[in-house]
Amino acid sequence: MSLKARITDDMKAAMKAKEAGRLAAIRLLLAAVKQKEVDERIELDDAAVGAVIEKLVKQRKDSVSQYEAAGRQDLADVEKAEIAILAAYLPEKMSSEEIAAAVAAAKAETGAAGPADMGKLMAVLKPLLAGKADMAEVSKQVKAALG
Repeated sequence: MSLKARITDDMKAAMKAKEAGRLAAIRLLLAAVKQKEVDERIELDDAAVGAVIEKLVKQRKDSVSQYEAAGRQDLADVEKAEIAILAAYLPEKMSSEEIAAAVAAAKAETGAAGPADMGKLMAVLKPLLAGKADMAEVSKQVKAALG
C-alpha cells in the first residue's frame, strides 16, 4: 500500500471515529499533496509525499517556537499535536552515528578536504539521506568533518 493510500485510509478512519483534530491534520496533509501534484502535473510517489510531510512538520516546528516566544502555549500545543500526527507517516530517522558514517563515506568518496568542499559533499549526501535524516544535523556533521 502506498503512503498516499494509507493516509487516505487513515482519514476515513478518523472521520468514522469522529477525531476532529486528527482529521484536520490529515486533510491538511492530503491538500498539500494534491496541491503539489496539481502544480507539477505528476502523481507523487512515496518519497515525494514524504518530502511534503517533512515540509509541513518543519513549518509546524517553526510555528511552535514562534507561539511559545509569544506566550501562546494553547496554539503551540495544537501545532505539537499536528506534528505528532504528521510524523507518524515519516520513515524512521537515522541516528547520529549512522549520519556520521555516511558523511565519512561520502568524504572519502569525493576527496573533500576543507570547508570549500562542503557543497560538493552535501550534493552527494542529499539524495542519499533525504527523508531518512535531519538535513540540519547532516549539515552540522559535514561542517565538523570538514572544519
